Amino acid sequence: MTVTSPLDPSLPVAPSRLRTFLAGVRRFFRSAPLSAFWGCVAAAIVVMSVAAPVIAPYPPLKSDFRAMQKPPDEKHWFGTDQIGRDTLSRVIYGSQASLTVAFGAVLFGTTLGALWGLACGYFGGRFDMFSQRLIEFLQSFPDLILAMAIAMALGGGLGTVIVAIAVTRIPFGGRVIRSVVLSLKEMQYVEAARGLGASHKRLMFRHILPQCVAPYLILATTHLGVAIVIEASLGFLGVGIPPPNPTWGNMLSDALNSGLVPPWWLVFFPGAAITLTVLAFNLLGDGIRDMLDPRLRGSV
Repeated sequence: MTVTSPLDPSLPVAPSRLRTFLAGVRRFFRSAPLSAFWGCVAAAIVVMSVAAPVIAPYPPLKSDFRAMQKPPDEKHWFGTDQIGRDTLSRVIYGSQASLTVAFGAVLFGTTLGALWGLACGYFGGRFDMFSQRLIEFLQSFPDLILAMAIAMALGGGLGTVIVAIAVTRIPFGGRVIRSVVLSLKEMQYVEAARGLGASHKRLMFRHILPQCVAPYLILATTHLGVAIVIEASLGFLGVGIPPPNPTWGNMLSDALNSGLVPPWWLVFFPGAAITLTVLAFNLLGDGIRDMLDPRLRGSV
């Protein structure tokens, strides 16, 4: 008789995880079909940004001086700008910069805020009091004003914009995760682990942190839309990613520089891309919140 170890690599562990993931996706589509639809839209936008060199009909910086500021036609579906660059190609390539900034800022800012909130809620005391005063100081500034001040102080560039937007996301992640940790650390299983001699590190990262994944995912998807709006606003104000690199924000800024009344296609298509992307990620976040919160499960 052969005895198989539960750690045997030949056991079908991956398929079971895959089946669990697919079952969760099917449950999400059944429980929140509207959010699932917008999740597919968000996924399509991400795929479009990754495959921009393949999808875009023209290079984003290529000028056609014979077709300057032309309305949409069969050759340029979204028209052209003041120096003959294809608007559709620039919108597609602009999604790369906007989504890179949004994902980078959320991954850095929300994660740092969540870890900070975990430490504040677990340790409490003077560390928590000092941290909450600092968070309140950061929250006293409007998000756009704070991000603009940081971007202007550090100079233009992709990394600067990511850091500037990430700083505005830290207080929200810290506050939400801290409130979750304050309730979790009084649970009986945490008290039992503490009574068995578990260290602070084990209690925080093994017993409390996994229970914060659901609120973290909800925060991350919600903050993606906010980060995209802030990045577009910084580009519109001229303190974001510098041209000629296309972003949705600096495309709107260039449209206003073309005259008192800019051509409608130079304003409509970048604005529609921002609106569609923010709406998709926000509604996806609402659906994830409804699925992960037992009190809201089945209400949508």
